Amino acid sequence: MTVESVSSNVEIGGLSFSYDDRVLTPRPWTQAQSEWARDLLDEVPEGPVLELCSGAGHIGLLALLGNERSLVMVDFSEAACTFARANASAAGLLGRVEIRQGRLEDEVRPGESFPLVIADPPWVPSSEVGRFPADPVTAIDGGADGLGPTRSCLQVIDPHLGPAGCAVIQVGGPAHVEGISEWLQSRPSVRLTVSETRGFGDRGALVLLRRRTEERTC
Repeated sequence: MTVESVSSNVEIGGLSFSYDDRVLTPRPWTQAQSEWARDLLDEVPEGPVLELCSGAGHIGLLALLGNERSLVMVDFSEAACTFARANASAAGLLGRVEIRQGRLEDEVRPGESFPLVIADPPWVPSSEVGRFPADPVTAIDGGADGLGPTRSCLQVIDPHLGPAGCAVIQVGGPAHVEGISEWLQSRPSVRLTVSETRGFGDRGALVLLRRRTEERTC
C-alpha cells in the first residue's frame, strides 16, 4: 500500500489522520484517552510510551503533543501500521515513533519496560460485530465476551509496565470494567489492579491500571 491509496482523512486535536476501509476510522471522542495519557506523563517516570492495538495511530500520536516522549506502536495489521507511519510523518513525529507490526506478545521484547501503556483493543462481542458494517471485523471483534484482546493486552502489559507506571485501556463499558477486575482478581500472578475508570457515555469506558500497592516503588 502507498500513501496514494489513502481514501479519507479526519482531523482530531489539531492533527490530520489518514485511513481507509481496512483500518478502524479514528474517532474524535477517543481523544479523551490521549488527553488522559498526556496528563499521566507528568507523573510517571521517564521513558517511552507503549501503544498496543495502535490502529492508524491517532491516540498515541496525540498523547505525544506537548512533551518529548518517544512512542512504540504495535499492531497486527500491516495496513494499520502503514497508516500509523504516514500519520506520524505528517504530524512531524516520526523521529520519536517506532512502529512494529505483528502479534503483541512477539513485538514487545523481553526486558523492555514502559512507564505508560495505551491500548485500544477490539471490544465488540463477536455476536454484535454486524451492528457496525462500516468497521473492519478484525479491528472490532473482541471475542465471545468482548474481552479476548483486552486480556491479551493485560498479559503483555504486566511484564512490561514499570513499577511506578500505569496503563490506560479502552473497553466497552461497565460490564467490561467488572470483567477486567474479576479476571485480575482471579490471577494473582498478574500484578495489576483497576485504579480508576472514566466513561464515554454509550461509547465505552477508559480503565486506568496500576501496579498493586505492594508492587509499587513510589
